[in-house]
Amino acid sequence: MSNAVHRLRRLNLAMARKWNVLGPGLLPFADADSRELFSLRLLRLSLFQVTVGMAVVLLIGTLNRVMIVELGVPAWLVAGMVSLPLVFAPLRAVVGFRSDTHRSVLGWRRVPYLWFGTLLQFGGLAIMPFALIILSGDTTGPLVVGQVAAALAFLLVGAGLHTTQTVGLALATDITPPRAHPQVVALLCVMLMLGMMVSALVFGAVLAQFSEMRLIQVVQASAVITIVLNGIALWKQEARNPALTSPDRARPRFADAWRAYDEGSLALRRLIALGLGTAAFSMQDILLEPYGGQVLHLAVGSTTAFTALLALGGLCGFGLAAKLLGGGMDPYRLAAAGAMAGVLAFCAVIFAAPLQSTAAFGTGVAMIGFGAGLFAHSTLTAAMGMAQPGQVGLTLGIWGAVQASAAGCAVAAGGLIRDGVGALSARGLFGEALNGPATGYATVYCIEILLLFATLAAVGPLVRRPSASASHRGSPMPLAHASR
Repeated sequence: MSNAVHRLRRLNLAMARKWNVLGPGLLPFADADSRELFSLRLLRLSLFQVTVGMAVVLLIGTLNRVMIVELGVPAWLVAGMVSLPLVFAPLRAVVGFRSDTHRSVLGWRRVPYLWFGTLLQFGGLAIMPFALIILSGDTTGPLVVGQVAAALAFLLVGAGLHTTQTVGLALATDITPPRAHPQVVALLCVMLMLGMMVSALVFGAVLAQFSEMRLIQVVQASAVITIVLNGIALWKQEARNPALTSPDRARPRFADAWRAYDEGSLALRRLIALGLGTAAFSMQDILLEPYGGQVLHLAVGSTTAFTALLALGGLCGFGLAAKLLGGGMDPYRLAAAGAMAGVLAFCAVIFAAPLQSTAAFGTGVAMIGFGAGLFAHSTLTAAMGMAQPGQVGLTLGIWGAVQASAAGCAVAAGGLIRDGVGALSARGLFGEALNGPATGYATVYCIEILLLFATLAAVGPLVRRPSASASHRGSPMPLAHASR
């Protein structure tokens, strides 16, 4: 027994020497003295947003359509499967907290969670196409196997993307100074949108001639791309700090960390404002293209072009927010401006129906993207700035949990409200003037306007006074200090 232990120790020593021969340039640890260009390091880290965007498009776009149309899965079952990743959204706060307090002899806090989140995404995508084929009934086995396997696949992908995004945002906050947060948020938002846009185009082109074999190839190729890009993203990003992750280090409870987060700040009001604003901009996510086709009688190509216009408006919002916040503007003042842009946008979309105006619709769509971009960028920058040392993961996890949950619930509510009000108007319950398809859509848009006004009411007390704003302009001081 002693000989075996001695040989094992010699083997470990030999392996350690081999690692030392490789040099720090090839090891997966961030070197504090690295001369690597910082902008390239951030660009590489932002690749995790590309894989998150790809997974989102795959789940709520491509597979949604494929399951209903090509595989013949009942729509209610598809809706249930697609909504499963939302179950994990509230747990983002716990994931962020655990990454703040992780114990590791290697000295890593964020990297283990990034990697395990990647593996969850990879595993879910790897089994998903086979599960969907069984779910469609194209098998001699019991159908329940397909249902269970598909549910597991969607849950794994949802858990993976929520974990990856939460910890990725925390790591980006760790490695950048507060004054650079607006630019970092803009980069991460743009990469997320880029991942969604490119993935949608590629998936649509490859699956234009659908076959089950192509579905398997597309989804499993996405799994491989996910693990490759995320591996590149996390390589040499986090410096080791064994003292910070020592097993002997005291770790607070989640309840204690939550109380510390909420203590002495307007945390609850911030979360309410975030939830209301996110819901207000998200209810229309699945309704704009049908509105253009059903109410304004636009062709499929035209409505797709308006979706691209929505994305372009979002990019403009991200760019302007990065510039203004980088100059010292209060993030909640800019978030309020985004909400006001949204009010005007939804008014334009509503009036496009009686006017039968494509120009009004296009203007409204672009302004929705612009306002949503301003609001999302500002609230995320504020969350990054208010994060106290040791609570970065928790703060961004709570932000992500509220944002994802509000968006998912709003999308579902928007579809239900449109269908319910549309059915009532078709029966003539609202009178002849409102007996048309536009009524259901307009109801949703009016609710979104009301939510935006509620958002403005919640944001108001969070905005710094002009004198305080001027005194902090250009200062790298964290927003948590500036807003108190």
